[in-house]
Amino acid sequence: MAKDTLTLEATGRRKTSVARVRMTEGSGTITVNGLESDKYFNTALQQEVLKKPFQALGIEGKHDIIATVKGGGKSGQCGAVVHAVSRALAASDEEMRELLKKAGFLTRDARMKERKKPGQPGARKRFQFSKR
Repeated sequence: MAKDTLTLEATGRRKTSVARVRMTEGSGTITVNGLESDKYFNTALQQEVLKKPFQALGIEGKHDIIATVKGGGKSGQCGAVVHAVSRALAASDEEMRELLKKAGFLTRDARMKERKKPGQPGARKRFQFSKR
């Protein structure tokens, strides 16, 4: 994370996804892996989640974001971008950090898929027990 007046950088994680974000002051465009955010994250829910940190601070449309995301699925990648954006905003201003912390954007969501266990069909599921 580099703190600079022009560019803010941060890394965010969610599930198995890792997002690297570079933020600059601008018109509010969000680019993810070379595509516009509405083309990359095609559900309305994911597009709303991307805007939540800015809405919490009341600064929509003031920053351009360039994100590179690897690993996981679209939901995890969206969460990773939100985490990275929140960390970049928190690094720029202490007041923003407090608001983002209260809203829960700076907490890394550590929930991961549980591994499949040997001798079972899934992580928790068991084969049907037969007494006879």
